[in-house]
Amino acid sequence: MATYKKRGYKPKATKEKGETLDALEQDSTTAEVFNTLDEGANKAEDWVAGNQKGIFILIGVAAVIMLGYLGYNKFIAEPKAEEAMNEMYSSQKYFDEAVDGVDKDSLYNLALTGGGGKLGLTDIVDQYGTTPAGNLANYYAGMAYLNTKDYTNAVKYLADFSTDDAVLGPIAKGGMGDAFVQLEQLPEALEYYEKAIAASTNDYTTPMYLLKAANVAQSLGENDKALKYYMRIKSDFKTSDQAKNIDTFIGRAESSK
Repeated sequence: MATYKKRGYKPKATKEKGETLDALEQDSTTAEVFNTLDEGANKAEDWVAGNQKGIFILIGVAAVIMLGYLGYNKFIAEPKAEEAMNEMYSSQKYFDEAVDGVDKDSLYNLALTGGGGKLGLTDIVDQYGTTPAGNLANYYAGMAYLNTKDYTNAVKYLADFSTDDAVLGPIAKGGMGDAFVQLEQLPEALEYYEKAIAASTNDYTTPMYLLKAANVAQSLGENDKALKYYMRIKSDFKTSDQAKNIDTFIGRAESSK
């Protein structure tokens, strides 16, 4: 009897052989990958081994910096800040008495120069300027100079005061505006009144500096800007003291256009 060989028999053997080859190739590729990883790891280990001294130095430097920072805050910055607050108590008391008292100039001067063996505001700024008390001393010194009509120093100290407080921030900027008005530098005055307006929106400082900015703007011939500020007082702060005669100011600005 004739023997019948199925077609496809030989190709099947070829496929199995091909699969075997593919498997071998994959095994080979996998081995190469692991070899590469091993080589990379060995190189990394060699690099670390060869640079241990430098690595430890870097770690040591970072640790020293961190410990130094923590130590500075704990043993230098914090005690210095507390010391500054203690020194400032007397000057702040003189300032508060000047605001509420009769002999204002002498009390403001005591606040600035010190009394009773305690530092004045300007000395606190010089010695503790980087502390919160030193920063606040800039504000008090600036306002003290403003009230004693030393407008140049008022600008100097108020310019160095920084805060996010919703009231003190605008008052400091507005105080600089007041000083520039007295120095007859109206463009600068308007600039700082506008900064006071932008610093915070509240029922106390905003209408006050809107009115001042509007009046200075009108003096500079900027009637559109003046009218805009007057109108904002009327619309947004109608119960404020500044709104009481605002229609008169609006009429004056409109007639000047």
